[in-house]
Amino acid sequence: MSRRGSRPGPGSRPRPGPGAEAIDPDVDLHVPAQRAEPQGRVLAAVAAGGALGASARYGISLLWPAAPGAFPWATLWINASGCALIGVLMVLIGEGGRSAPHPLLRPFAGTGVLGGFTTFSTYAMDFSRLLDEGEARSALAYAGLMVVAALGAVWAAASVTRLAVRGRGPGRGQGRGPGPEPGGAVR
Repeated sequence: MSRRGSRPGPGSRPRPGPGAEAIDPDVDLHVPAQRAEPQGRVLAAVAAGGALGASARYGISLLWPAAPGAFPWATLWINASGCALIGVLMVLIGEGGRSAPHPLLRPFAGTGVLGGFTTFSTYAMDFSRLLDEGEARSALAYAGLMVVAALGAVWAAASVTRLAVRGRGPGRGQGRGPGPEPGGAVR
């Protein structure tokens, strides 16, 4: 039996199925016109957003510094809240056929502001600092708590946002909770 036709040919790629998330809904590099499009505006949007996000993160770290040997609560809060906002943004402009109202919104807000606000480098430095100060238990707790807080925040915020978006969409109220059925019966 020939395998011809069972695999995509050169220059083609399998498309995600219904409901699958696109890798980058803003740009499809397999479309020649999008591949050749100048990226200067995108780079400027990411840089401007990154400057805002990093400045906000730095400001919070100045207002809420971690004393030597102390748990770095500011970095934990920054990363968890930033991940929650990424979850909201991901749902609002990246799922269910929705798109950003402006093509630079996702690069500016997602990659720029929230990418600059959240920080792996400070997380790694805080972890190393705690170890250097003999606070191995705190360092390990911090490492684990950061992962749980960040992943939990993005999941929870995305889940709540999906529910909120569904509640405003067409067919609102169908199949959820008490309320009148068509014809007057109560669910």
